[in-house]
Amino acid sequence: MNPVEERARIALQNILLATDFSSASDAALEYALAIARRYDARVYVAHVIRPDVYQLVPPEAMTAAIENAQRYAEQEMANLLISGRLRSVAHQVLLGRGGVWPVLAEMSERHGIDLVVVGTHGRTGIRKLLLGSAAEEIFRMAVTPVLTVGPRVSSHPPREVGLRSILLAVDLTPISERAAAYAISLAQEHQAKLTLLHVVRDAVESTPQNEALLKEYFVRRMQAMVPEEATLWCDPEFAVEFGDAADNILRLAGEHEVDLIVLGVRRTATFAGHLPPATAYKIVCQAQCPVLTVRG
Repeated sequence: MNPVEERARIALQNILLATDFSSASDAALEYALAIARRYDARVYVAHVIRPDVYQLVPPEAMTAAIENAQRYAEQEMANLLISGRLRSVAHQVLLGRGGVWPVLAEMSERHGIDLVVVGTHGRTGIRKLLLGSAAEEIFRMAVTPVLTVGPRVSSHPPREVGLRSILLAVDLTPISERAAAYAISLAQEHQAKLTLLHVVRDAVESTPQNEALLKEYFVRRMQAMVPEEATLWCDPEFAVEFGDAADNILRLAGEHEVDLIVLGVRRTATFAGHLPPATAYKIVCQAQCPVLTVRG
């Protein structure tokens, strides 16, 4: 049996929002709250204090710097609680100290997290090289799905999450199957339009006849990923494009005005036979809707 056919309905009971108190995290919070209201889930708002960012601080000043960071985080959490924004959902605030992902991983395991939500500044080039991307580290390491809210996503989502159109980008490897299970379940939950897309990067000989044959072949592969019973509640569409994966995914998402992009991602960036590691991060940074990444 196809693994997708064995899927269970997605249940979201515990959501972890990773925040650095920036505008990017503020936008992500709105989505976390909207999802929590939809699924009657509990939201854990988590902040990690990173001692490593104070490596250049003189040793005699490091303790004071970290204590200041702790007080700042406590005040920001208090401000969030006082604001009343969390009042409509069950919630808890969490503070940790250490590396971002190790701390969040421990929190996720302790609280049975089903979904991680994170905002990203969309750093690229030298800024990403120097400062890194916490969002990318999270979605490549997390066992649970990660919803990333990029800088081009509106910071004012509807009070309730209403997914009208979902784009599932697949590379037709086992990684795609787990992502497909989530995309199909969400499409059913929201009665949303579902589009499956596969991008062919390197055609042997780019002729209209070859492209037509490739499209026919890959459409059949994608059709096999969708359970027969899915046709009872939706009419999935299938698209095959040629060229750069990220560019085609972003273009089609814009043309279809999708509310969510779903991607399968791998843990490491060097696993042979898959899309370049920059693909997922580029999509997250440039998409005009949230991106749900599911690690294979």
